[in-house]
Amino acid sequence: MADFEALKDQWSDIEDRDGIRLSWNTFPSSRMEASRLVVPIGALYTPLKEKTDTPLLQYEPVGCRAPCRGILNPFCQVDMRARQWICPFCLNRNQLPPHYKDISADQIPPELHPNSTTIEYRLPKPAPNPPIFLFCVDTCQEEDSLKALKDSIIMSLSLLPAYAFVGLITYGTMAQVHELGYTECAKSYVFRGNKDYSSKQVQEMIGLGQMAPRPGMQARPGQPPAPMAPPAARFILPVGQCEFQLTNALEQLQRDPWPVANDKRALRCTGVALSVAAGLLEACGFNGSGSRIMLFAGGPATEGPGMVVGPELREPIRSHHDIDRDNIKYYKKALKFYETLAKRITHNRHIVDIFAGCLDQVGLLEMRGLANTTGGHMILTDSFTSSMYKQSFARVFNKDADDNLLMGFNASLEVLTTKELKVTGLIGHAISGNKKSVSVGETECGIGNTCLWNMCGIDPEASYGIYFEIAGQGGPNQNQGGPQKAIMQFITHYQHSSGQYHLRVTTVARNMSGPAGDPTLAQSFDQEAAAVLMSRIAVFKAEVDDGPDVLRWVDRMLIRLCSRFAEYRKDDPSSFRLEKNFTLYPQFMFHLRRSQFLQVFNNSPDETAFYRHVLNHEDVSNSLIMIQPTLDSYGFDHEGGQPVLLDSTSIQSETVLLLDTFFHILIFHGETMAEWRKAGYQEQEGYENFAGLLEAPKEDAKDLIQDRFPLPRFIVCDAGGSQARFLLSKLNPSTTHTSGTYGGVAQTAQTIFTDDVSLQTFMDHLMKLAVSGTS
Repeated sequence: MADFEALKDQWSDIEDRDGIRLSWNTFPSSRMEASRLVVPIGALYTPLKEKTDTPLLQYEPVGCRAPCRGILNPFCQVDMRARQWICPFCLNRNQLPPHYKDISADQIPPELHPNSTTIEYRLPKPAPNPPIFLFCVDTCQEEDSLKALKDSIIMSLSLLPAYAFVGLITYGTMAQVHELGYTECAKSYVFRGNKDYSSKQVQEMIGLGQMAPRPGMQARPGQPPAPMAPPAARFILPVGQCEFQLTNALEQLQRDPWPVANDKRALRCTGVALSVAAGLLEACGFNGSGSRIMLFAGGPATEGPGMVVGPELREPIRSHHDIDRDNIKYYKKALKFYETLAKRITHNRHIVDIFAGCLDQVGLLEMRGLANTTGGHMILTDSFTSSMYKQSFARVFNKDADDNLLMGFNASLEVLTTKELKVTGLIGHAISGNKKSVSVGETECGIGNTCLWNMCGIDPEASYGIYFEIAGQGGPNQNQGGPQKAIMQFITHYQHSSGQYHLRVTTVARNMSGPAGDPTLAQSFDQEAAAVLMSRIAVFKAEVDDGPDVLRWVDRMLIRLCSRFAEYRKDDPSSFRLEKNFTLYPQFMFHLRRSQFLQVFNNSPDETAFYRHVLNHEDVSNSLIMIQPTLDSYGFDHEGGQPVLLDSTSIQSETVLLLDTFFHILIFHGETMAEWRKAGYQEQEGYENFAGLLEAPKEDAKDLIQDRFPLPRFIVCDAGGSQARFLLSKLNPSTTHTSGTYGGVAQTAQTIFTDDVSLQTFMDHLMKLAVSGTS
């Protein structure tokens, strides 16, 4: 397949322009043929991907009439003389608006330009309020951790625009809402930690009933007008107006005064604090306004609704093993509490970010729905003093070239398709918008039965897996007059952080395949996008199914794909051959099976929730690094890092390795290298070469860490050291304790103690099963 590289470049250009990668780039023409593809037709789409050349139009888009509402795009037929356009989705004829009267074949508006497959409109509708940031701070922490946390929040105030609204809730045994509008002294309202409060109760307790406006609380000149009811202005105020009050309140924060016995955990009412935060935003009338509730948890909830472990230290927090055996005292009740809270918060279109700074678990597993359904961030670190937390938190407030925060609020994504395709669902951080249309398929994959999804929070990296099915039965006359095209349109409506609503429209078309056996279908397979889309389905299944069942499903799908697309003679594994654009797919699946997304051994339930959260947020290239990490080797015989196989044979005594798993970046020194470094050769004259070799991976690691979010954990280790386990667990075990002593394996390679099969054994099994036609 000579043109495979050219196709790859073409897909990469499309991804740069439209933020989209498809598993198949030619679509089968019949349902029957589609069922034989094994890997579903899917798109990994990044709606807000930062692009410099996307036109930003300052007018309303031209839309088709209801119920279709498709938007004018380069694939529409336009009758210049009659000033009409035909919508490709519903085939209706629509009049062009009056201001298009001067268009001609030489003068076409930007949205009809063949390269304008992605276009963004700035809508004239302003957002009701500036973005709101409500900090929810856990005070049951060690002094140094609490101080680091307070400093990071004070620092973040300088990163916010002066007109952004802020509020503060602190919690320990009780939850406190701080009144920032009261300047005479620090004042807060206290809520009991063992009782759930409804929105109405919160409103009454903080006195937001019928109140006269406080004098002197008007917005200052030069500030954007604050369109908020005066009573609410006591708790949630523009940064420019209350920075002094808020900084003071944070600086004076003390550890929770409630005494904690040596054999007990601190009482911590995380559930109540979150519930009060949701109630405060409701009571202030911010439903539907872009808001972030930022939770900083220094330990697990041990009090009140949503508690995940009891206060007795001798009672450990639940593990995966406990969940499997159903030995879980609080899990189901806590999960139900946070899921109900997540429904309420998504209904108000607010976001929950969870920052955990604790060596033990804090209950991310139970709370995962809060971040997963609202599009919030989840950051898991050992302590708020770590640079991993500080830098990741600062990156939440990254800005674009125009000094606007790189975050969108209140988003929705709608998908329209031409009659050949139907949409079956979405997997990513969103909730169903429950909108039925002719584009909705009969089957369901992920969040299905709708063509519209809501995302309370969205950012330039947020990627969504959207899955399709073929609707047509495929008739004899379908391909007359050249290849038929199927078109899909993605319409993303969101609140830009500058305060305006934006609409981004991406329209992509792909050819339908010819008669059965059309070779273009197999050539159009994008194995990288397919691996990521399949891993999202596997993780979605793992949330509800048993682990071994999911692994069996992954294996079954891989065997079926190879049976369908490999060349072989029946029952002869040695004749098995895959085309170039399928060759990497089996090893992606091999590494996915061994990854922390599907294997929970050695990970806490909180870590599993965190890893899966991040996988469901990232684009194709980042997700692939998580599934199959990259490994580079540095040695005296070559300049710079050389990519090497993710294999135990890559560990050599005279090399340094750099491993990138997305979550960890690890520099590993081979045995000889480690001895020389410990002997200090790099500091001696004549060993500059060696010193440079030790520096090179550090420089490359710095480049990798540069833009990554969340910040990866950086590990430097030596052969035989305990930290080397992070590397060994990721390598293909081609030399294990069962194979290393015989079979002609070079003894310089590292022996890995594992019962996992190697990639070679896995491939041998795969070929045997694929050629026998059993799946």
